[in-house]
Amino acid sequence: MISRLRYVVSVLAIALLLAAAYADAEPKHAIAMIGEPALSYGFEHLTYVNPDAPKGGRIRYGMVGTFDSVNPFVLKGTASRGIVDNLWGNNVYETLMSRSYDEPFTMYGLLAEGVETPQDRSWVEFTLNPKARFSDGKPVRPEDVIFSYNLQKDHGRPKGWYKKIAKVEKTGKNSVRFEFSDGSDRELPLIVSLMFVFPEHATDPVAFGKSSLTPFVGSGAYLIEKVEAGRRIVMRRNPDYWGKDLPVKRGFDNFDEITVEYFRDQTAYDEAFKKGLIDINLESDPKRWTNNYGFPAVTDGRVVLEEITSGTPKGMTGFVMNMRNPVFKDVRVRRALSMFLDFEWLNKNLYFDRYRRNSSYFEDSELSAIGRPADAVEKDLLARFPDTVRPDVLDGTYRITRSDGSGRDRKVIRAALVLMKQAGYGRKGSEIVNLETGEPLVFEILILNTQERVAAAWRKSLAIAGINVSLRVVDASQYWERLKNFDYDVIQWVYSASLSPGNEQNFRWSSAAADNFGTWNFAGAKSPAIDGLIDAMLSAGTREEFVSTVRAYDRVLISGAYLVPLFYAPETWYARWAHIKHPAKHSLYGAQPTTWWYEE
Repeated sequence: MISRLRYVVSVLAIALLLAAAYADAEPKHAIAMIGEPALSYGFEHLTYVNPDAPKGGRIRYGMVGTFDSVNPFVLKGTASRGIVDNLWGNNVYETLMSRSYDEPFTMYGLLAEGVETPQDRSWVEFTLNPKARFSDGKPVRPEDVIFSYNLQKDHGRPKGWYKKIAKVEKTGKNSVRFEFSDGSDRELPLIVSLMFVFPEHATDPVAFGKSSLTPFVGSGAYLIEKVEAGRRIVMRRNPDYWGKDLPVKRGFDNFDEITVEYFRDQTAYDEAFKKGLIDINLESDPKRWTNNYGFPAVTDGRVVLEEITSGTPKGMTGFVMNMRNPVFKDVRVRRALSMFLDFEWLNKNLYFDRYRRNSSYFEDSELSAIGRPADAVEKDLLARFPDTVRPDVLDGTYRITRSDGSGRDRKVIRAALVLMKQAGYGRKGSEIVNLETGEPLVFEILILNTQERVAAAWRKSLAIAGINVSLRVVDASQYWERLKNFDYDVIQWVYSASLSPGNEQNFRWSSAAADNFGTWNFAGAKSPAIDGLIDAMLSAGTREEFVSTVRAYDRVLISGAYLVPLFYAPETWYARWAHIKHPAKHSLYGAQPTTWWYEE
């Protein structure tokens, strides 16, 4: 009798715990990573749009390079820009929820009109909008969401969060729930909400896993109308688009037609913009920005030049050293190679002093560790990983090496050579060699032609010290194929950053990603400190705890010297033809071309 009573009590206790977990989850219109969404239920539009923007006309984007696929969801092939695109919009395919770029990380309803998750975030449930339709008119169902999850998990690009899903099930006529292995990842409900949804009735899983020039059926505001492989893709606004009246869509999707044109080289691209064959140019070269915009259309006002700032971290750009190559195993070698890059000379002689040097992976933001001593939370986190962070990085006194700008600062070169000697390398004749084996220190930098100038300048500095470096310029297709397979010594890469870093850091830096082809762990980093701090970042419950955790993470990456930091522009340079207009207010993340419109 007592045994039976204990069993009943245990069952009741479990039921009460489950009831409590489910009770604190109420249907909401939005979900934030930390805190509450800025926009309450019933909001009319996002804060950085013109809700009355006129519809019509077209916009023409440009790219240097080529493409051989319109399937951006798999590793095979090089997909065209503009189909699903962080800058130019998810025009053809849509996600469960839509991000507001005026908040660190908040998602509002799109295909899903409601979201539920308990305080421990051990699961998330989406209620689909009954109006949601694919472009063939069929409704978006819970079965399509479940199908899409399995489709992308089995055939799409590798993503670490798939392993954290314990179960996906339909829970109602229009609802689907994702249950997680544990509730330690507070970002996971938001990451799941960014999953693209495909129609089960019209998507072949085998075809989905291949490179293709045939588009799938989507639910987005645009349909792919024309594809010229390697040259052009044209998308036209769907007149029957289901979501045009949603609050997250007011002021968006304003062009009747979107064209992405591809050009063989930068010169052809620049000439096309001057002739009006491209409407917007996001300029990345300070020399071109300073010297190339004196043509008549600029002087008479038909082309508008703008320098647009944002409130987000500037991220990290640099030469990533592949530690799968034994040459780069020793952190002292990596630090020394970084010291040989003379930023002051580069900035003055090549870039018109328009750049600033990267030091942090979250530059120009509260998340950066530069100039800040570690606080108590950081020290507690880092205590689990002794000797991972350099003392000067921990106490906030670390500053990246500065030269005298001569291009051959002897003081800096001598300091770098001391580090090389500590790592077992020294000068033999005119070369730096491994003192044990006698092998010269040599490596290759894999680059696209647009990256050649800065790579050549670094090579010149290395040659002064006795390090022989070769440059391998390849076309875009070969470049991306080699990156997917980690087939390089050094590459130049840009690690963008947001105010809410999270699961994407697993894709870039986790030990698991280092052995997984197609990820962005280009350095081959395998660090328990990195893995542990990513986990801590994802489980942080308050903004204060989160900021401290990211700073500790920044300190670990800086101390690891995984790349040679380059530079960043403090603002974004845009040139646009005057018939392309934009809202008066830009988002926290800067300009959003998805909110722009055409006006004669």
